[in-house]
Amino acid sequence: MKTTTIIDVAKKAGVSVATVSRVVNGNYPVKEETKKKVMKAID
Repeated sequence: MKTTTIIDVAKKAGVSVATVSRVVNGNYPVKEETKKKVMKAID
């Protein structure tokens, strides 16, 4: 079974690795639309 990485999520969502990190950690403001794309990629 392959482990999904932050890089995989970023590629699928079409955003940077930093953006995925910001969404997951919640420590920087991210546009709501971008958050939705990242969360969808994680699911």
